[in-house]
Amino acid sequence: QVQLVESGGGLVQAGGSLRLSCAASGRTTSGRTFSGYAMGWFRQAPGKEREFVAAISWSSGSTSQADPVKGRFAISRDNAKNTVYLQMNSLKPEDTAVYYCAARPSPITRVAPGLYDYWGQGTQVTVSS
Repeated sequence: QVQLVESGGGLVQAGGSLRLSCAASGRTTSGRTFSGYAMGWFRQAPGKEREFVAAISWSSGSTSQADPVKGRFAISRDNAKNTVYLQMNSLKPEDTAVYYCAARPSPITRVAPGLYDYWGQGTQVTVSS
């Protein structure tokens, strides 16, 4: 079983920055590492469906981002710490949401939430205007 714990959310003014962290632990399909996994960040605002933000293939480091965050958000990982990060710059009020970290036992990133098997509890990001 894989466990994901997010941190780093909070309240920030428009134009500010935050860095979210997702610490991964537990038994993976390979038994040891997350190298065969893809990690994703999703967000859900009140009254809206959960949407894709960014994803990274743990082994190759290849990334993808949703159009609304391209050029502002960046996803990265630290293999030694089993941690994935989401650096969020130039934040806008419309970025306000609960942000979730997710993992899937495949190195191929996907944008559909239903293709991720493991989820964290979420961290609130609020951007004031």
